Amino acid sequence: RMFHDDELEESEKFYVGQPRVLLLIYALYNTLVARSEMVCYFVIILNHMISASMITLVLPILIFLWAMLSVPRPSKRFWMTAIVYTEVAIVIKYFFQFGFFPWNKHVDYTKDKPYHPPNIIGIEKKEGYVHYDLVQLLALFFHRSILKCHGLWDEDEKGDSSSNKEDTDDELSLTGGRRDSSASLKSVNLAASVESIHVHFPEQQTAIRRKSSSSISQLSHRSSFSSHRSKRGKYIFKNINHSTLSLYFFQCKLQIIKSRCGLYCFRTLQVYVPIRQFFYNLIHPDYSAVTDVYVLMFLADTVDFIIIVFGFWAFGKHSAAADITSSLSEDQVPEAFLVMVLIQFGTMVVDRALYLKKTVMGKVIFQVILVFGIHFWMFFILPGVTERKFSQNTVAQLWYFVKCVYFGLSAYQIRCGYPTRVLGNFLTKSYNYVNLFLFQGFRLVPFLTELRAVMDWVWTDTTLSLSSWICVEDIYAHIFILKCWRESEKRYPQPRGQKKKKVVKYGMGGMIIVLLICIVWFPLLFMSLIKSVAGITNKPLDVSITITLGGYQPIFTMSAQQSQLEDFNQTRFNMLLAGYRGNTAALQFLEGYGKEDITLADLEGNSNSLWTISPPSREKMIQGLLDFSSEFTTYKNMKYLLSHFFFRTLGEVYPYYIKAPSDSLAKPIKQLLKGMYCKWKNITVSLVKNVSGEGVREWWVLNQLGKTFKTSGDSLELIIFSDKVSPPSLGFLAGYGIMGLYASVVLVIGKFVREFFSGISHSIMFEELPNVDRILKLCTDIFLVRETGELELEEDLYAKLIFLYRSPETMIKWTREKT
Repeated sequence: RMFHDDELEESEKFYVGQPRVLLLIYALYNTLVARSEMVCYFVIILNHMISASMITLVLPILIFLWAMLSVPRPSKRFWMTAIVYTEVAIVIKYFFQFGFFPWNKHVDYTKDKPYHPPNIIGIEKKEGYVHYDLVQLLALFFHRSILKCHGLWDEDEKGDSSSNKEDTDDELSLTGGRRDSSASLKSVNLAASVESIHVHFPEQQTAIRRKSSSSISQLSHRSSFSSHRSKRGKYIFKNINHSTLSLYFFQCKLQIIKSRCGLYCFRTLQVYVPIRQFFYNLIHPDYSAVTDVYVLMFLADTVDFIIIVFGFWAFGKHSAAADITSSLSEDQVPEAFLVMVLIQFGTMVVDRALYLKKTVMGKVIFQVILVFGIHFWMFFILPGVTERKFSQNTVAQLWYFVKCVYFGLSAYQIRCGYPTRVLGNFLTKSYNYVNLFLFQGFRLVPFLTELRAVMDWVWTDTTLSLSSWICVEDIYAHIFILKCWRESEKRYPQPRGQKKKKVVKYGMGGMIIVLLICIVWFPLLFMSLIKSVAGITNKPLDVSITITLGGYQPIFTMSAQQSQLEDFNQTRFNMLLAGYRGNTAALQFLEGYGKEDITLADLEGNSNSLWTISPPSREKMIQGLLDFSSEFTTYKNMKYLLSHFFFRTLGEVYPYYIKAPSDSLAKPIKQLLKGMYCKWKNITVSLVKNVSGEGVREWWVLNQLGKTFKTSGDSLELIIFSDKVSPPSLGFLAGYGIMGLYASVVLVIGKFVREFFSGISHSIMFEELPNVDRILKLCTDIFLVRETGELELEEDLYAKLIFLYRSPETMIKWTREKT
């Protein structure tokens, strides 16, 4: 070895011999040190998410529009700005915590008001007002110490001083022969004392670069034409004497400062020119390490889209308890949901357009608009819409954090530049099972493939028509899927003449068989299990009975509520089962119910309404009861009205057991009322007459004979079996019923399955391709010549691809295995 140190070797051995937990801690610390600036960004964003005030708003904006856009790293000026700003914010918050300020006297009343001025500014009085600011300051000082340890803290200033030194040396060399030493010294001192103003002329700079690169002789004149090493993006007139230029600008500055208006203009230019120069250098860099993080940006936008769909209530007013499924089922589209979805989808479309056009300037403008727009909306508009502070809106905080990740990726894309070529889908870079299934899942999303194809055609330079473009995309997708299957066949080859293994047959075939059987019998299984397993008990709240003789005035009306409706206990349920021992039909019916589904209704025997009937009707009813030959005396027309939020006409005297299904159609339970175990009950009906000074009052009294659980007083018993109802989350499926599910689900799925199993013979010439490498290369060649601007060649290659699919013989030659 060229270099050997015993101490370093012993140190390495000592480090390797440490426990794994300690090594993990070392690795985490090294990761923290390597990405200390990301820790600072995270703490600053977290502080702003929790505080959500104007004081904490400044630094996140500076992060996305200054720090993350700086090449190669944020400058010392940014970190000093962040440190000083954090210290000033801490002092301001501490100063406004004193109780003598008027807004600090009613803190409990104003702390939840989003538009209270101290809450907006961030100077409200609260517990732990400065905790996160101190953590932020600690993170900034930690990053500052890391930069100092690696000698990067004063790097910019050293670079400036070295550049100034080189410029000074060149100026001194140019002053010889025509100027004396005093004049040269005077000009140099003047240049050193006056702040230099750098002016950028892109055309001249480009011309100088081309001239210096084409002519070797000019490389020797570095003092007048070559550019010196300085910070990225600073361009200076090199063909003009620096001291003369500085003197000229100094004279102009003296003329401008003479007027107050000119002074304001000069100070404005001092702020505007560096900002403009920063963004200009960002759009026109000297070099660019191109990268492609569009997939990650798209995933971040997709996560935000999902947050909006499932948490749209957090972006609207009075919608905290809303549910998107219930709102859509009622044909109502919440305004907050609509606005958020359209904005999010629109930004995704614009981002795709910028990616296809590869315009860094458009991306910079879009980044600036989004950063200011999102922050203004989230922290000034949204609190007024939702009537709660941003720090109290967890869903909005999560959405903002994911959006900050998107802003960071966007800034990285701007700083590195767009890739020069965009070839195909990002899922088609590898030919394995993961890419295959992800790509097929991507194509299954409704309208996503079509929307992507149309957008790519709109924002990509091409000579193909839209139909031809879609044709190429479809061929490429199909060939990619075939390529993945052929690669899998190479990795897992099947020897000739060997039968398929049972693992494959029973694994794949058995799974398909089970799947098809489940689809066929899905409605029956669903309707059977939804109530028995996930069903909810639906007990009656009111039971009403009305007895009418013929078509005359009702003689009895009574209701039972609350305490008159008793739940069955286990003892009563066991007695009920014992009473039907040996009755198969009854026991089979009772198996579907538990004690919690049975309710005992105890109705008072005295009618709760007086019997009011006209004398002619009264006489006619009496004659009908005395006429034994009429059908009226057979009680075939006696009607009972039983209501448990439902009304039902019953044909027997008094059914003791009533079934209350999930709908409004009640009926007696035949399994428990017929045969030798018949539980039809007899009732006695008597008319009570009360004569007083107010007149004659009449009402009917009913009493059930042979009551099972009640023995005293005139009363009626009724046992009600309530069917379970489906949970609200599955009610939209259960509402269709068995036939509805068969018509809407099974038949539709069966149609797609039938298309998979039929029509295969028509696609053999396009499916059974042994080797698709040549066709895949032809498709990628079309993408490549399109990106390079060779549009005529694109037309030729497309015509070749179409001819290949029109000629089966040529297709056979192209897809043969390579020998």
